[in-house]
Amino acid sequence: MKKNNTGIFVGILLIVITLVSFSSTFFIYKRGIDGRSTQSQNSEAQDTIKIVTSFYPMYIATMNVIDGIEGVELESLSEPQTGCLHDYVLQPEDMKHLSNADLLIVNGGGIESFIQEVAETYPDLVIIQACKGIELLADGDEENAHAWMDVSLYEKQVANIAAGLADYDSAHADKYMSNASAYEKRLQPLADRMASLQQKYAGENIIIFHEAYDYVADALGMEVAFVMDLDEERQISAGEQKEVLSAISENDVKLVLADETYGKKMGDVVDADSAATTIYIDPLTRGEYYKDSYIEHMNENIDILERALADVYGK
Repeated sequence: MKKNNTGIFVGILLIVITLVSFSSTFFIYKRGIDGRSTQSQNSEAQDTIKIVTSFYPMYIATMNVIDGIEGVELESLSEPQTGCLHDYVLQPEDMKHLSNADLLIVNGGGIESFIQEVAETYPDLVIIQACKGIELLADGDEENAHAWMDVSLYEKQVANIAAGLADYDSAHADKYMSNASAYEKRLQPLADRMASLQQKYAGENIIIFHEAYDYVADALGMEVAFVMDLDEERQISAGEQKEVLSAISENDVKLVLADETYGKKMGDVVDADSAATTIYIDPLTRGEYYKDSYIEHMNENIDILERALADVYGK
């Protein structure tokens, strides 16, 4: 008589299905490096730390701090050419990035107005503020947090980022700190050049057309006689033009700092209708994403300042 194997076959099939189902839902649990329980479907996901930065200067600083450290993934919330994030509105894609991130590194000081929203939406997300402990300049009652435009303060921001990462990822703490130290040493010649200019031009009056340049003026020891914040396209009234020209005349201003992208029209008015000279430097809110980007562009800024100051003041 022929045996009926159907029952045996069905039994084996059920066992196979059970094993496949179990393997597809199996997760490896481990204790995260910040003490939180985490879960992933493979060991690679467990070992990767995902960092998101808010915009260009924070990305470049972090890129140098994490250099050569395996298992660290870096992304920017904004595009390289986005610029300052004063009025930045988070998009669905941004929230997706943040939902998968371990840390968010921001400038702070009010530059990123969305920090509170992010903190409330993702309470487990670690937020590192690069301006922590830095005495910021103020425009009236509001803080001016463009601290990266003063190289000495940017060095402190780099140190804050490194300290925050070292605290989160103690296994690589020494490497974060040594990377930050190495980067700060490469930044120091820029700070030294600015200090040299300060010795010559401290106390001179200046006008700025971007609030970021308040930090440049402060590093130079110069007195800001008037601020017209031109960091976006807008019409400049005849009354505003008159105010600027009057401030130049009344304060014996010889130099105006502007961002060429938004300040060229007003700069042309200054050059045509006053004795002052307008020069254009980079506010470093946007740029290419490579490690030496900040150093190269700040060097270019200081080159422009050195030539203009020597020409205007004859020393």
